[in-house]
Amino acid sequence: MPRERPIYSDFFYDPLTEDVEELLARFQQSDSIRYEYFSAAWRQVGFSDVFIGIVSMAEQKRFSRVTLATAVKYFLPPYSYQIRVGGLYLMFALYNTQLAVPRVPIRLALGDWDIIQRFLKDSVNSGHQDVVYIYHKLVAAKAIHFTAMPHFLSFLKLRKRKQNNVCAEFIGRSMAVQELFSADILEEVSNIESQYEKLKENTVAVRCEASMTQRDFTARLKDCMADFLTWQQKTFSQAEADNKGGGGDDDEDEEEEEEEERDYKASSSRARLISSIKQKSYSKFQEAPKARRHRQPEKLKVESSSSGSEHHYGSGRKRRPPSLRARTWKSLGVTKDESRVQVWLLSAPEQKERVPVKRTNQTPPYKE
Repeated sequence: MPRERPIYSDFFYDPLTEDVEELLARFQQSDSIRYEYFSAAWRQVGFSDVFIGIVSMAEQKRFSRVTLATAVKYFLPPYSYQIRVGGLYLMFALYNTQLAVPRVPIRLALGDWDIIQRFLKDSVNSGHQDVVYIYHKLVAAKAIHFTAMPHFLSFLKLRKRKQNNVCAEFIGRSMAVQELFSADILEEVSNIESQYEKLKENTVAVRCEASMTQRDFTARLKDCMADFLTWQQKTFSQAEADNKGGGGDDDEDEEEEEEEERDYKASSSRARLISSIKQKSYSKFQEAPKARRHRQPEKLKVESSSSGSEHHYGSGRKRRPPSLRARTWKSLGVTKDESRVQVWLLSAPEQKERVPVKRTNQTPPYKE
């Protein structure tokens, strides 16, 4: 009996994802991005024991690839900066604690190169030396392989790839609106608007009806930003409540039911189309009368064989050239009717008003 491949042979493993999210949640509660807090959470949950219990080296390498791919997922957007730092620390810890020999490298796609460089630049500008040190430590150990695809490409898998849900608690909120709200940009905009109105009043050529800006633009912009912050807070709180209450499973079940319903509709429409085609083809068939029904197959067989033979021999037969006698008659000007004259009559003398007697092989009897 062939041995089944384990569940973690895909791109992620559900129990492993749950443990990783629990570890990152502990790191998120520390409100710090220092490596010492991550290592404390790592030791507290004993995450290095995740590789224990796998005897086969092939299975160990496959599981190591899955764990590193899971860590890379949290290192890339759309997660917040702290969660991405935790993903980088997780990559470093999993790479150094794996039991595969040689060690399985970390696969990063070339399309993510710009994102990673931007992340490092922000870390350097912010003075987060732990983040920069851990990344360069991985690069120096040649643990990162930049490849065309983040996973191995397999042509033998025909099943649909299962999608992993994104944890709503780890997604980074947009802070651009808050930064704009807290900055002095609104004051500058109001000053520019007042200066424009003064210049327009002092200029005679410009009429008062002409206006290139809106009235109370600063107040409207402030109201729009307040509405957006209120909507953002409400949306994230609702997403966190749904995630805690298990709303993701209901959505997944609904998606599966919708997909099954679409498949059923497609199969039923195809069955109806096939049945309609069969009915049209069977309706054109005319049944033979009962008296001749037993002779119908033989007749069809004879006709088909004769038509097939005629088609075969008629199409492949070449036209023969005229014989030497036909060419001679044609050169002498002898017609087809004259050529039918019997040869033994050609030597007979021409006689007028006498019909040639038919020659026989019998000799006349002697007269006594």
